[in-house]
Amino acid sequence: MIQAPARRIPDEARMGFLPQEIIRKKRDGAALTEEEIFFLIEGLTRGRVTEGQAAAFAMAVFFRGMGLDERVALTEAMMRSGEVLQWDLPGPVLDKHSTGGVGDTGSLALAPAVAACGGYVPMISGRGLGHTGGTLDKLDAIPGYVSQPDADTFRAVTRNVGCAIIGQTGDLAPADKRLYAIRDVTATVESIPLITASILSKKLAAGLEGLVMDVKVGSGAFMASLEEAQSLAKSLVTVANRAGLPTSALLTDMDAPLASAAGNAVEVAYAVDYLTGRRREPRFHEVTVRLGAEMLFLGRIVASVADGRARMEEAIASGRAAERFGMMVAALGGPADFVEASERHLARAPVVRAVHAHRTSFVTSVDTRTVGVAVIALGGGRTRAEDAIDHAVGLTDLAGPGEEVGPGRPLAIVHARDEGTADAAEAALRRAYVIGQDKPAGRGIILERMAERVA
Repeated sequence: MIQAPARRIPDEARMGFLPQEIIRKKRDGAALTEEEIFFLIEGLTRGRVTEGQAAAFAMAVFFRGMGLDERVALTEAMMRSGEVLQWDLPGPVLDKHSTGGVGDTGSLALAPAVAACGGYVPMISGRGLGHTGGTLDKLDAIPGYVSQPDADTFRAVTRNVGCAIIGQTGDLAPADKRLYAIRDVTATVESIPLITASILSKKLAAGLEGLVMDVKVGSGAFMASLEEAQSLAKSLVTVANRAGLPTSALLTDMDAPLASAAGNAVEVAYAVDYLTGRRREPRFHEVTVRLGAEMLFLGRIVASVADGRARMEEAIASGRAAERFGMMVAALGGPADFVEASERHLARAPVVRAVHAHRTSFVTSVDTRTVGVAVIALGGGRTRAEDAIDHAVGLTDLAGPGEEVGPGRPLAIVHARDEGTADAAEAALRRAYVIGQDKPAGRGIILERMAERVA
């Protein structure tokens, strides 16, 4: 792995721009040039554009939008604001990104499975955002796991194991970190051009050769409607491919938690159970296999998505994916026997309580966002950036739509630090679940696939 220098605007070009004039231009609905966008982003990174000016720019984009050329330029400018990694590996460098959901522990199963199939997955993940869980917070539940290693360790683990899941460093797309913080406090987060540039700038900076987007849709997703999710997926796929990164997207259902566990240690335990075959739920398995199949296809490891699915199924069923996960954990400082004895290493909450429906019936629907908020209230997420996380708390055995619940099957099991927070979580679960006498038809987990090309 080597690092490519960031692009800079020549001094003679810089002299012709004023931030306020570029903001005015976008405010009035005109398209910005590549040079103007690079000037603004470089200025934000180097302190020549103020936070007030960046906020005004974000608001202008929020209301006026951006064309395709502008989105590509913004993404590339943010990518080039810091270091851009380049890899020298004997296989394709691949990744996936999820737009966030509840019980979405897919990265922990997906990365080692793809590695077992010959891909290399340097996955740079984030912490929890809003009601959704963060992969980095889950990994921090593993004793000794170093989620933000130095560059040499990151490089070595990726090469030797085939995958390394770590946190973002300050060197990759620093403009995104600054601009996102500004958007977060100026009500400009929900802008598809800005979301697109934020996600893809980090992925492009990671030096990928193929990316699959998992765009969540439903009550537990940031994009609640199919139309919103389609617009975001189209933007991501089109811009990424225009920027030279082969990308496809799957729109997946988040009207119920992806896994039947939500929390940190409980989701890690779920991932281990999945990889070792102790528990393989159909919804989680389908998303994991399909995302992996897309990654293998984009990386040209297989000739078709169907071939990729077969390779993923074999890697998981044979135990090779579980072996890679154990190797990754050990290489990044975790216990050498973690896969074999995860229950001994993961923290457990002192209060464990099953929440039962008052009568035998079927789950009609789940307000998945409320489930995610309940995990945060237990202490499994943050309400402020500086909050510490209780990795032991969470929810397990979450019932999904169409499942029969009653005395023999709870709505969920609460893992809490004390009785008071357990009471609050139980009340939240009862609000989140709608039950009835008729079993609902439901919908598939994979709602749509979007792809532009494989290059």
